[in-house]
Amino acid sequence: MDYQATQNRLSLTRRLRRWVNGLGRRHRCCICGKHFHRFSKFQGGWDAVSPYLKELKWTGSDFDHFWCPFCRSHDRERHMMLFMEKLGYWESFSGAAVLHLAPEKWIIQKIESLQPAQYVKGDLFPSREGVVKIDATDIPFPDGTFDWVLCNHVLEHVPDDARAMRELFRVLKKGGRAILQTPVAYRLETTRENEPDVLSDPEKRLATYGQEDHVRLYGMDFFERLKTAGFSVTTRTHAELLPDIDPLRYGVNGDEELILCTKN
Repeated sequence: MDYQATQNRLSLTRRLRRWVNGLGRRHRCCICGKHFHRFSKFQGGWDAVSPYLKELKWTGSDFDHFWCPFCRSHDRERHMMLFMEKLGYWESFSGAAVLHLAPEKWIIQKIESLQPAQYVKGDLFPSREGVVKIDATDIPFPDGTFDWVLCNHVLEHVPDDARAMRELFRVLKKGGRAILQTPVAYRLETTRENEPDVLSDPEKRLATYGQEDHVRLYGMDFFERLKTAGFSVTTRTHAELLPDIDPLRYGVNGDEELILCTKN
C-alpha cells in the first residue's frame, strides 16, 4: 500500500496548524530534520486498534506517531533509514543491484543518491513514475540478480506469501541481503490466515488482521517460514541497535525489530 500522502494545495487552516506544530521541539523527523509538537496519527492511532491485536502484542507501525507533518515520511520508512544508517549498510548500495518492492519516497531518494548499478522499483499497482509493475510471487528477473532486496511491510498483503518468499530468495545473489519487515504478533504462535469469514468482512479483517487489505496475521512462525524459503534470518531489536534513539521522539515503534535475511 502506498502511504505517501501529499502536501500539495494545503488549505490555509492546515498550513497554519502545521506552522504552529513546527514551533514545538518534542519530536524530530530523522528524514527532513524538522522539530515539531506532534506526529500525525494513522486511522485514529492506537486507540482504534482492536483489543485482540493489542493483547497479542501486534507490532509493526506506531499508529500514534505515523506521519511527519512536514515531509510526510511514515514511521516504517524512518525506522528503516535509522537501522540502515546504524549498521552502515547504505555504503554497500553503491554499485550494487537493488530490488525495492512497494518503494517509499524518501528511501528511493537515498538509494538513488548512492548510485547503484541497477535499481529496480516495483509494485503490484505502480503509482509513481519509475516504478514498474512487479508481482512478488513472479519476479521477472533471473536467479541471483540482486545484491539487496527491500520489502517493507508487503508480505502481509500477498495471498501466496510462501511463493513470494521463494521468489525473493531466488533473485538474490549468494551472500545477498534482504530486509523483509512485516507486522508480527509476538504472542501468537501460529499465523492466522485463509479464514473466509475474516477475509469477507472488512471490519472483522481490520480487527483480526490489522488492516482492511491484510490477508493474514503473522505469528512467531513467520521466521520459520522465511527459513523454509531458504533464508538465514537475524533479528535485531531497536534497543540493541539504536539505544540512543528515543522511539517516541523520532516517531518509530521501539518494539519493531529489524528482520535481516541473507542467502548463504
